[in-house]
Amino acid sequence: MLDFYYSPGSCALASHILLEEVGADYRSHRIDFSQNQQQSADYLKLNPKGRVPALSTEHGILTETPAILVYLAETHERSDLILKEDHFKFARLQAFNSYLCATVHVAHAHKGRGHRWASDPAAIKSMQAHVPISMSLCFDYLENEAIAGPWVMGETFSVADPYLYTICRWASADGVDISRLLKVKTHMEMMTQRPATLAALKAERLEP
Repeated sequence: MLDFYYSPGSCALASHILLEEVGADYRSHRIDFSQNQQQSADYLKLNPKGRVPALSTEHGILTETPAILVYLAETHERSDLILKEDHFKFARLQAFNSYLCATVHVAHAHKGRGHRWASDPAAIKSMQAHVPISMSLCFDYLENEAIAGPWVMGETFSVADPYLYTICRWASADGVDISRLLKVKTHMEMMTQRPATLAALKAERLEP
């Protein structure tokens, strides 16, 4: 059995959705960021990064959303979710998820985690003020260049889709007008119709 560590509404939601999508046998463990549980001694033994998600497997601990998503697809014989039979499509899928992880998530984090990059209050405030601009630019790229539609990779649902949906849930609060992004808006609507999405949202006590 897998043990899954998450904080509600965090990037871990993508892995949570995929756990449901592949029918994984798992236990979930909520990490309460409001109580700083991610920095507790017990959790840091499990994941020294002090972040979520973390997935405890029979072979050890996995962290980072792109890695967990691919692992879940491969270990549950769902190669269709990673387009593994086409090397180029699989690489494009990895490129998309890497962009979400390394660029979009970082731009989002400048709003609430500015202390990771600066200690000057003025610099942190400047980073926060820039979030609507940087996130809008990210979503313009996703809409116009990266999302094939209706799913990220086209007609085939993949591990990129729960990840995109998770990131999209932050967009409005970050100053991004989703209503102007047809592909993004359609994608979010389609994701909220999937039973796995609804199950993960219910487990995390989140609204669709």
